[in-house]
Parts: sequence; structure tokens; C-alpha cells
Amino acid sequence: MSYDLIVIGSGPGGYVAAIRASQLGLKTAIVEKESLGGICLNWGCIPTKALLKSAQVFEYINHAADYGITINGEGAVNFDAVVKRSRGVADGMSKGVQFLMKKNKIDVIMGFGKLKGKGVVEVKAEDGKTQDISAKHIILATGGRSRELPNLKQDGKKIIGYRQAMALPKQPKSLVVVGSGAIGIEFAYFYNAIGTQVTVVEFLPNVVPLEDEEVSKQLERSLKKQGINIMTNSTVESVDTSGDLCKVSVKTAKGTEVLEAEIVLSAVGIATNIEGIGLEEVGVKTDKGKVLVDEFYRTNVEGVYAIGDIVMGQALAHVASAEGITCVEKIAGHHPEPINYNNIPGCTYCSPEVASVGYTEKAAKEAGYEIKVGKFPFSASGKASAAGAKDGFVKLIFDAKYGEFLGAHMIGFNVTEMIAECVVARKLETTGMEIIKSVHPHPTMSEAIMEAAAAAYGEVIHI
Repeated sequence: MSYDLIVIGSGPGGYVAAIRASQLGLKTAIVEKESLGGICLNWGCIPTKALLKSAQVFEYINHAADYGITINGEGAVNFDAVVKRSRGVADGMSKGVQFLMKKNKIDVIMGFGKLKGKGVVEVKAEDGKTQDISAKHIILATGGRSRELPNLKQDGKKIIGYRQAMALPKQPKSLVVVGSGAIGIEFAYFYNAIGTQVTVVEFLPNVVPLEDEEVSKQLERSLKKQGINIMTNSTVESVDTSGDLCKVSVKTAKGTEVLEAEIVLSAVGIATNIEGIGLEEVGVKTDKGKVLVDEFYRTNVEGVYAIGDIVMGQALAHVASAEGITCVEKIAGHHPEPINYNNIPGCTYCSPEVASVGYTEKAAKEAGYEIKVGKFPFSASGKASAAGAKDGFVKLIFDAKYGEFLGAHMIGFNVTEMIAECVVARKLETTGMEIIKSVHPHPTMSEAIMEAAAAAYGEVIHI
């Protein structure tokens, strides 16, 4: 079987690349070892959002009286039904990708794909049978998996990764989450909201350590208020799983503390899936677990490309999709603009939500900018008050000299939907004054962006 393009991996990088290739007239095949849609659709972005929605609904029920609503009896979590709904959402999305493959006349070949030689991919099916397919261009989009620490080996039962955390056989009474990036914090919020006792252990001084420091500190306050135990500047040294409960030895500034929990969730980042896919055989260069590529995702081997979690850049679904489109458009002879990795939004879907793009205040100063910073608290927002969601703020950072929009950092209700305005504004090289003079609708959460810009320039009205 011969193609113009073969894509190995059908996550949000791979399947999007395949569709764009088909749109551009390339005869395309996609190789997938498990489920169309990859981790994101099946075990990541989508099913976690379904779990988080269930937690949010449960919180609404528990706080209905705050909105003047009386509910007779108590709400209760049916953990099996919550997980079942999440899996159903994931299955529906995966079926949607199957439909898109048929619609775009993309051949789907199930099995483990491996580079075999110039322009050749060997596909090994579940039954062990192999077949060779060929193409002038091959894109590697094999993604990542939960990273394991040497002292925190996952057994899938008591010490688990994100995948098991989405479909546990029963709700744990207690949970220790190791790592406070987006994955760790989202699961900590979900399980705490449905009644599990949760402790988060973070090696660095702040939770969500990649975010602006003020956002991190606000999130820690909010999570503690919800009942989550937060331990920063702390390291898990060992876990004893021999008893009914895990005994987690945590080294803190004050000494070693032993925590007990039914389950330990390791959320310390991801490892790339680059083993066994033929990189060494064909001579593709890697460094520290990442495939080396240029700005259009070409490896050092002609005709072989790589995108998504296995290359440098943020390990995010929307980044992989953008990389796939850029890569394919270059292959097809177009002239795509290289991706600006400093204008990639990051989102964490706990409650309150966190969203950001561009420079943090610290990074802007380290880059040599003289800056103007504006903050607008949601406690001063009419829409936030009406929604009962006054936690958090919008913080914008501008270059003092030219008004360049350097960064946006938000924590609050629904801010993951608001951050796109800032991404587009930065792409269009909008200045602070242009944001102030762009009339925002009232009452909305999004007008906090305009107010924060005004605060940076001493023109804020509502605080």
C-alpha cells in the first residue's frame, strides 16, 4: 500500500494532520495501535472534563441554598455512573474521529507503527500479523504517557497514573496526588469535590508552578478553602503499599511526615512514546526523550517528521494540532508561518479555573521589559457576583514603552473560555490602550479583561 503521507498516531496531532493533508489532496493513511483520538479524546482532555462537570453539578446541588433553591434530601455521588458518563463522552468523541476519517477518505490501519526504512512503515496488528506500507512523507505523532519516578513506580492499583484515575472501580476515601500541574490539580479538585479526602504534594514552592506566582498563590488559597491539603516544597521519598492503606513518606522543610491514603496518584508529568518506533534504525536524532525537529517539524532524516508531545514545546492537545497543520501545509508546498510558542494558551479546569498566555510578570522582567501591570478582581465584577463566583482575578502585563501586550493571567469562573481573546489580541499585536477602547459587553466576566487593561494605565473605573 502506497501513500503520499502516513501518520503514526491518531491523537489531536495525528488525526488533525491527516485531515488537513487530505484536504490538501494528499493520499493519506493513519496508523493507530489503540483508539482513534489518542489519549486526549479517550483518556485525557475530554473524559476529564466530563468528570469535572459532574463534580461541578454536585457542588451546585450542595450549595443550592446559596442561590435561593431548596432541595429536599441530600445529593449523593454515584461514582460508577459518573465514570460511565465520562467514558460515554469519550467513546462518542472517538466515534466522531472515525466519521471524520471516512469523510476525508483517510485509510485507518490499526496496529503498532514502526519506521522500517526509507519511506516504509511496518504495522504490527494485535494478532501479531505485520504489513508494510510506504509513503514519501511520514509524520510521527505518537504522544506521551504518565511519567514514572524511580521511587514512585505505578502498579495500576494503589499507585496509579491519570489513566487509572479516570476509571477507578470505586471512589477512594483518601487520595494523595503527587505533582500539582494541570493534571494533578484537576484530579485533586474532582475527587475532593465528590467527597474524597485529598492531599497534594508539590516539590516546588507553588502549585501550578508554570503559572504567574500571584495566580498560583490564589489557587492554593481557593483549594485550601475547599478542604484540599496542600504541601509545597515537599518530596515523596517512598510509598509503602504492603498494608490496606498506602504509607506515603513525604520530606518537608520540617522533616519527614507519613501520610496514609487508599490511592496515590502520580501526576509528575509525561514521558514520550518514542521507544520501539524505529528511530534508531533509520537514524532519527533525539535529545532527552524528544525528537529533534526544525520549525516545520522536519527531522534530520528526509521524509520523516515529528509533532506533538514527542517534540520540544508545550505538551498540549491544541499545540499538537497546530503543529500537525503547519507540518502538513509545508509538505504540501504552502508557506505556513512558524508557530509562536510564546502565544500558546494554557488552561487548568479545576474550580476556580486557571488560564494564561504569554509572559508571567517575573519572565517579562527577566526578559528586560519595563512593564505596566493591571489587575481586576472578580469580586468587583457584577456578573461574577450574580453567578456566585467572586474568587479570582484577571492580570494583564504590558510593555511600558510601546504598550505591547506581553501576557495575560486569569483565575476564576469560566476563564478558560476568556483566554482566547488575549491570544488573538497578542497575535494581532494589540496594545493596552486598544483593549481599553474596545467596548466589552456588560455584565460579563470578560469585561474584566478591559478593566485590567485600564488598571494598568490608571484608568480603571470599577475598583
